[in-house]
Amino acid sequence: MIKRNTLIKTTIGFCIGITSLAVSAQSMKVTLTGAQEVPPVMTSASGVGSIMVTPDGSVSGTITTTGVDGTMAHIHEAPMGQNGPVIVPFAKTADNVWSAPAGAKLTDAQLQSLKSGNLYLNVHSATNKPGEIRAQLKP
Repeated sequence: MIKRNTLIKTTIGFCIGITSLAVSAQSMKVTLTGAQEVPPVMTSASGVGSIMVTPDGSVSGTITTTGVDGTMAHIHEAPMGQNGPVIVPFAKTADNVWSAPAGAKLTDAQLQSLKSGNLYLNVHSATNKPGEIRAQLKP
């Protein structure tokens, strides 16, 4: 009986631990548009970002674009309506697809910025070097 109770408690604890990890990871899907750029850009280009940030700050994910010949893509740090510095540069991994590099990680301060809604994705082009399409990351 003691072994059975111990097994049940261990199993419950394990399940709670797995659930806690899943709940605390930030999975975000966003739509990038020119209207969200600062200043706004008139473009028919768009994009879809799918980003995952784990509790330790590890970043993974992709941005897939349509209607733009992107030259660069990044995660930047700034609130909506403002521009900020690059904190995670993405690599072009296929036509119209940009991916976070292996090992990309946010600092504790950048994790706090994410929680506050102060990180954004954007894709740059030759026509719009500061950025053609953008989306704020919202956990």
